[in-house]
Amino acid sequence: MREIIIEPTENKKVMKFVTDYTLIPGSLELDRNSDISEIPLAQELFNYPFVNRIFITANFIAVAKEDTVEWEHVAESLKNIIEDELLANPRIYLQKRKEMYQIYSEMTPNPAVMKFISSKMLMDGFIEVKSKEESEGVPFAQELYAAFDFVKEIYVSDNFVAVTRDNRFEWHEIMNQVRSFIAEFLQAGKTIATIEPHQHENPVLKIINREYTNDEQKISDILNEYVAPAVENDGGKISLIEYDGENKTARMLLQGACSGCPSSTATLKNGIQSILKQFVPELVENVEAVNG
Repeated sequence: MREIIIEPTENKKVMKFVTDYTLIPGSLELDRNSDISEIPLAQELFNYPFVNRIFITANFIAVAKEDTVEWEHVAESLKNIIEDELLANPRIYLQKRKEMYQIYSEMTPNPAVMKFISSKMLMDGFIEVKSKEESEGVPFAQELYAAFDFVKEIYVSDNFVAVTRDNRFEWHEIMNQVRSFIAEFLQAGKTIATIEPHQHENPVLKIINREYTNDEQKISDILNEYVAPAVENDGGKISLIEYDGENKTARMLLQGACSGCPSSTATLKNGIQSILKQFVPELVENVEAVNG
């Protein structure tokens, strides 16, 4: 328990309560109109109606009182309050609990890509980094590339990270290392990106979110309802970017884990193409993939 020393000042209305360590960097001056929601010590002291101002700096707390009481009657009580509060919050402010991130890994249809899912949202939108040289503005990617030279591509969206590895390792050999790195990065409160995640201002997204024709809207609605949820669960994203009515061909943009996936073509031909031909046979006969 830290012991507080009571020390008078030249101003008879002000008493110093001195401790043996630095309380805060700089100084803090509070009165009854100040926001003290994160300062339990001030809340307790202002419970006394005769306390009208508090000044905290270096290793002491100075309390200014009204003339209605004498220090000899209240100083010990204030000292006890300060000792108790500093024991609970040595640095004055409430000690906020660190946000806890639980990270678990999940395989994707692309054997080179592992999806690492967070218990908390990471960003609104998405950021895709194709190489170390393109990682500027994304501290998370920069540190991940620096830590693991087998990392090829990184895709961050919503509550997950999709990491593409090279062919030197299998995921069972490196998965735990990457998962631990991601958890520690997030737990430390580091910034994932200083650039804005891609939203509608992204050129590709402008194409995707343009005013669709009636035929394109029908195709897009089917994709969103029957295809997109499964693709997103696998750490990827699929969008209609072009429809050739003359040849009845729909072109899809694949991003994240789906981009470059060996099974993407087969999935499109055997799965997505079948779905579209079933629901809109008059519109779609072929589907093509474009890697984002």
